[in-house]
Amino acid sequence: MNITEIRIKLLLSQRDKLRAFASITVDNCLVIRDIKIIDGARGLFVAMPSRKLCDRCPACAAKNHIRARYCNDCGQRLGEERGDLDERGRPRLYADITHPINQDARDRVQRAVLQAYQEELEHSKKEGYVAKSFDDLDYDYFDEVGADDLR
Repeated sequence: MNITEIRIKLLLSQRDKLRAFASITVDNCLVIRDIKIIDGARGLFVAMPSRKLCDRCPACAAKNHIRARYCNDCGQRLGEERGDLDERGRPRLYADITHPINQDARDRVQRAVLQAYQEELEHSKKEGYVAKSFDDLDYDYFDEVGADDLR
């Protein structure tokens, strides 16, 4: 695997732990977008793109997020113990859309993305810095509302 391009979108809001988004291009033929750079308890880490997990209402079969207590369509109360559990015994709320197959690949992606993030962060501190344009993405929305507002 050869990472041929990394694009970083720094987030101005420091209210939450989401610091930036990244997109990587692999071998000049595959782009992975919506990689998150998060400031966790043990430092920065990379979170791969994911989606919220859903299940279906037993009464009307409408899709609802795992944390929903009531069906969005019919209002039926939903069971508390829905969905698969993670390794800590808690409900899995998200599933990766894209992810490395092994630890070596994950480490390579994380190392490269975090290095590009640090470089972009240093560039941002220089006078006259202009953030790269991400016209094809809507990351500016996160600067306006913050990631916590979207939950």
